[in-house]
Amino acid sequence: MSTRAPLLLTPGPLTTSARTRQAMMMDWGSWDTGFNQLTASVCEQLLTIINGAASHHCVPLQGSGTFAVEAAIGTLVPRNGKVLVLINGAYGQRLAKICAVLGRSYSTFQTAEDQPTTADDVNRLLRDDPSFTHVALIHCETSTGILNPLPDIAQVVARHGKRLIIDAMSSFGALPIDASQVPFDALIAASGKCLEGVPGMGFVFAHKAALAQAEGNCHSLAMDLHDQHAYMAKTGQWRFTPPTHVVAALHEALLQYNEEGGLSARHARYADNCQALLDGMAALGLRSFLPAAIQAPIIVTFHAPRDARYRFKDFYERVKAKGFILYPGKLTQVETFRVGCIGCVDRSGMQAAVDAVAQVLREMEVLDI
Repeated sequence: MSTRAPLLLTPGPLTTSARTRQAMMMDWGSWDTGFNQLTASVCEQLLTIINGAASHHCVPLQGSGTFAVEAAIGTLVPRNGKVLVLINGAYGQRLAKICAVLGRSYSTFQTAEDQPTTADDVNRLLRDDPSFTHVALIHCETSTGILNPLPDIAQVVARHGKRLIIDAMSSFGALPIDASQVPFDALIAASGKCLEGVPGMGFVFAHKAALAQAEGNCHSLAMDLHDQHAYMAKTGQWRFTPPTHVVAALHEALLQYNEEGGLSARHARYADNCQALLDGMAALGLRSFLPAAIQAPIIVTFHAPRDARYRFKDFYERVKAKGFILYPGKLTQVETFRVGCIGCVDRSGMQAAVDAVAQVLREMEVLDI
């Protein structure tokens, strides 16, 4: 990484390796055999991460992760279906809004932003309303960093004979999800998160039987995962112009992912980053929003300093000038800011970021640290 480039301590886009950026220097023809082989290799490697080749298809889609979430809801939830949306942050709220815009019947269950949804909650809700056909869950809620208990919830959903849709945008590739152990109809992620690719491609792991039954469900031609998969299976090509450079970067990022040691190694590095961040910020007197038991090693929300001289915009610009880009808070009731633990960064980078924060707060004469 160039010494002039700021370190992106955000939940994506994030800092990528020189190799990943270099992979985007070549232009690809969208129908070229070499590019089609890249796409097939990417999908195969992604399925391996969840042990899902036997049970699921990997369907890539142009656009951000939210495009893929909308495509999954629109394709896999029939127009007479009903979704139970589990919410404890902004991305759960967005999922509910997608259901509303698509005209899918839904109900929400909301807990506090520092309170995971529990399997008992889901069991009660499905027992009380058997009309639900699907449950939609955010695995790691990026607005706070909270981790929801996916395996337990998945088992409850399966026992009730319902179908689970998982937004794993901020967890896939770093937190374990085994498709042979966790039943789901769809798991959704994207290129620019824990795999350390660049933004521009979402993908949906769709259960083979569910996808086969989904023809005609979708509200949109471009978002139709059934049609996308069918065309790719027949031709090896994307239906519409693919994000060629993004796919090439992701292919290179996956090579590095495997060289590092795969999911266990990626998780270990992010967990070490997270601990270094938490320890360093605690030494400055900055409190994390979540207790350790429900904090995923992806992004950490911190309470803002209480000093009247603290202003996030000033704080952000000063930290950026020292080489680090942070993230604003996304909570409605408490003033916070967020620091990502993911990307091409290690413990030394996290410590350097903490040192920069300390310097800036001294410059701002924020006294409560």
